[in-house]
Amino acid sequence: MVNASEVSQDELARYYEALGPIRDLVLDDSLTEVMVNGHDNVYVERSGKILLTDRKFDDENHLLRVIDFIVSAVGRRIDFRTPMVDARLLDGSRVNAVISPIALDGPMLTIRKFSRDPYQSEDLVTFGTITHEAVGFLKACVMARANIMISGGTGTGKTTLLNVMSGFIPPDERIVTIEDAAELQLHQEHVCRMESRPPDLNGENRVGIRDLVINALRMRPDRIVVGECRAGEALDMLQAMNTGHDGSLTTLHANTTRDALSRLETMVLMAGIDLPTKAIRQQVASAIDLIVQLSRTRMTGVFRPTGIRPHIMDKLFGAGVPIPPELARVFPDRRNAERPAH
Repeated sequence: MVNASEVSQDELARYYEALGPIRDLVLDDSLTEVMVNGHDNVYVERSGKILLTDRKFDDENHLLRVIDFIVSAVGRRIDFRTPMVDARLLDGSRVNAVISPIALDGPMLTIRKFSRDPYQSEDLVTFGTITHEAVGFLKACVMARANIMISGGTGTGKTTLLNVMSGFIPPDERIVTIEDAAELQLHQEHVCRMESRPPDLNGENRVGIRDLVINALRMRPDRIVVGECRAGEALDMLQAMNTGHDGSLTTLHANTTRDALSRLETMVLMAGIDLPTKAIRQQVASAIDLIVQLSRTRMTGVFRPTGIRPHIMDKLFGAGVPIPPELARVFPDRRNAERPAH
């Protein structure tokens, strides 16, 4: 499997050259997405707007050769028997490709661009994505080893926020990351990265996210970070969170926090274990400390408590981490009230 850090500049240049008409688009840092719909329709996303470009492939076979080059470089395959594939570019950009017979109007290639200089919390504040107070709260939750789930629709920035929040993990902890296609860019020294593997030509030897979560528990992790929960691995994540593996982080697709909880229940059932709903909900309630809900709107509100004291507050005070004053004023440390006066 190719890794950008292991190849020379000449090899890197040849790799990008092999991308043909989308080479410059992939290298353009102002673009966040490159979308190829057949050999003669190439779209890009810039500043949240989708634009049609003048780039075209020579023909359908040319596009197929580029797709095959991309996926084979990371040990994946795409053919009539496996017409859909998730992969990544050498720089880590997320790739999805679909060919015939699934794609009806020609091969489709979608590239979610990888930020060479990943966003930090200060960048998100500058963009108006989040407030300083909210960053302070999320940092406190990570440092207090809260189990956190980031929820949101497609393109809402779940992986970006996961990357930012993972950066708050103390540098002396052992972190195990699990992803379908490696995207996270953690700068701590002790990071163990694992990536799932699709079935081979015989439909065998698949290594799924659930297998990796189970294996991670045997690796003495301080933190487990799962790029995205989609299926039965949710059960293993919940069990890990409930058996001493605090401070785990993951993302899932959902449009509201209520939807996130419902989807979590559904994913647990996908593990194939017949659990009653009450038991699943008890697992979720005791495992998840915080759900962070994202949507594609510019931040216009303020960070403020709802008035209902969240359980996470006791964990934050117990860990002695700094808490935004806006939150501490509304939810003071209850331990102070319990101490006898002298």
